[in-house]
Amino acid sequence: MKEETYPYVMHQLPYEYDDLLPVLAEEVLKFHHDKHYRTYVDNLNEALSDYPELQRIPLHQLLEKLPFLPEAVQRPVRRNGGGVLAHELYFDSMKGRNDTDPEGYLKESMIRDFGTIKQWKEKMKAAAFAQFGSGWVFLVTDTRGSLSIINTDNRELPDLRKYEPILALDLWEHAYYLQYQNRRSAYVEEWFRLINWEAVGKRYEEAFHGKVRNHLSGDEKYSESIAVNTKENQ
Repeated sequence: MKEETYPYVMHQLPYEYDDLLPVLAEEVLKFHHDKHYRTYVDNLNEALSDYPELQRIPLHQLLEKLPFLPEAVQRPVRRNGGGVLAHELYFDSMKGRNDTDPEGYLKESMIRDFGTIKQWKEKMKAAAFAQFGSGWVFLVTDTRGSLSIINTDNRELPDLRKYEPILALDLWEHAYYLQYQNRRSAYVEEWFRLINWEAVGKRYEEAFHGKVRNHLSGDEKYSESIAVNTKENQ
């Protein structure tokens, strides 16, 4: 995904609202994308509106370096920035009328790290079923290309200093309740039919080869740059 800076804009879906039928109803997708996701974007922009020194820093880096941000903005950036990033990953990882499997380098790595694609699916399902309350399940890669599955609560992301999320399953009720009610397991089972493996594979290769973002060289340098910019804008 593109590295964007403030003011953040709501991304349009890469498909039509009815393209994910019958797995996700048009009403569900509109409510999820146009209401919930929009709220995270709006709240994130509001949180950063009084911090010009942070407005030119991409969201991924802001979330990586939360301890170095001004204390007053850390919580809203974590909550709303996490919501923005996770939702964009979730929406961008789906595709309508799709029953494909991963291919190429991603497929080889999944077999290496999970045994088979079927075993990966079972582990992903188990992680989703074990999640208590609202949260997410992510397929992530580390800097060596090793894949793993991580659960997070609420709007939290995996530690972006260690992992790059490449696939996200939203377990908040607003992602499925209008259609599936309390049958989360049915939603999870059907969601696998929507995965856009081409997009996930591309994201994996970009992350592994270090092309997703340009890292600043160390936390200390980042902290110093924030301090200098803050002082200049006072």
